[in-house]
Amino acid sequence: MHLLSKSTYMRGRQCPKALWLYKQHRELLPPVDAARQAIYDTGTAVGLLAQGLFPGGVDCTPETPTDFAPALAATQRAIAGGARVIYEAAFLHEGVLAALDMLVKVANGWTAYEVKSSSSAKEYQWQDAALQAHVIEGCGVALADVCIVHLNAAYVRQGPIDVRQLFSITSVKQQVDRERPDVPARIDALKAVLRAPEAPAVDIGPHCTAPFACDFMPHCWAHVPAEGSVFDLTRAMGREWDLYRRGILLLKEIPDAEKLTAAQRRQVEGAKHGTIALDRPALRRWLGELRYPLHHLDFETIAPAVPLFDGTRPYQQLPFQYSLHVQRAPGAEPVHSAFLADGEGDPREAFVQHLLADIGPVGDVLAYNATFEKMILTQLARDLPQHADALGALLPRIKDLHTPFKAGWYVVPDMNGRTSIKVVLPALVPGLGYGDLAVQEGDAASRLFLQLVTGRYQGDPVQLRTDLLAYCGRDTEAMVAVLGVLEAQARG
Repeated sequence: MHLLSKSTYMRGRQCPKALWLYKQHRELLPPVDAARQAIYDTGTAVGLLAQGLFPGGVDCTPETPTDFAPALAATQRAIAGGARVIYEAAFLHEGVLAALDMLVKVANGWTAYEVKSSSSAKEYQWQDAALQAHVIEGCGVALADVCIVHLNAAYVRQGPIDVRQLFSITSVKQQVDRERPDVPARIDALKAVLRAPEAPAVDIGPHCTAPFACDFMPHCWAHVPAEGSVFDLTRAMGREWDLYRRGILLLKEIPDAEKLTAAQRRQVEGAKHGTIALDRPALRRWLGELRYPLHHLDFETIAPAVPLFDGTRPYQQLPFQYSLHVQRAPGAEPVHSAFLADGEGDPREAFVQHLLADIGPVGDVLAYNATFEKMILTQLARDLPQHADALGALLPRIKDLHTPFKAGWYVVPDMNGRTSIKVVLPALVPGLGYGDLAVQEGDAASRLFLQLVTGRYQGDPVQLRTDLLAYCGRDTEAMVAVLGVLEAQARG
């Protein structure tokens, strides 16, 4: 039996209350949703792929996630038997369990390798590596080095995956050695937490989301309203915690004398008095500069950790879908066109061909948070040089529908200081939203299409295509409706 593992140690390091709740009231944990499960699945797949760096190892993976006794015994047998490479090596020292992705024999001991699906070594990763090193060496296994294996962001796939190019190996031995002296005291403190009859008195704070959002936040944050709290304060940069510690929980409770930015002041005034901010001259100028026909455009992308197609990199955003609503004149009925890749391979060539055919040679291209669409077009021009000129010609035509809201030219209280299209749409056009759709947000669209591309989608592919087209189409339909509201406000 073990009291702590790497994951519970790191949970307790972030917040001892979260550790106590995890051990004593696990029923408070929300169910693992599809997005979280996708992250777990990615980590597992990357870890298995990384074994190719040191092939032929002895696999000590336990049959069940909760029964580590066989893995502990298998690890000791592998070491005693002269194994040079061990996968999922398990060690238990003073009630603390450590399971390591790869343990490799070297001339002066062993090297510990922990595999991460990130594209660089992070501070929290060498913090948990320090715990592993403490446990492993406590079991009498000398470590010559401790390394993080992570994805190489510069790798470009050409042909079969080359694992030695896909992964980078970063030694964190120095960081681990600096961290190690503090590990025993941390372990003792966390063991004391687990023995306590009640949870530690820990209030909410920045630790709730660093390095990750704690899954007990729905429990610990129950006293914080879903909307209208100081944690909604736009671009707060830590100010929200100062206000909270002063006993101010709601935006409407912020004193009038509080020093705020212009955007924050608009938000607070809206919460207090229902004030609408409207800069009609600025709005008129911006609208007057739009050139018709106006192309309302939205992209959906996938970003697989391991590149699926030649010429792509880890986590590169690959567009697979767009929606386009074209208005010939202000207020005109839009004409809709769309593209959704077939899911049979690299979607980019077909995506570009259809996009260039659907967008006319004149008129502005309107996107919401247009930086994203510009980035995608720039990458497409780089990777598909045969279309570089045509794609490059689109870039100067792009305007951002986010601009009037980000600049504060039109702000209504229901936006609550936020300016994403998912917030702006119901605030300005209450009858139009995403709640009636099977796919309601971009992350879900990306996840589902990636499942389709990789052959893991278990639903009806025909229905999925219908749902994806409806979702992306709603995004540009929303843009048309929001623009109509801005035009009406500009007219007065």
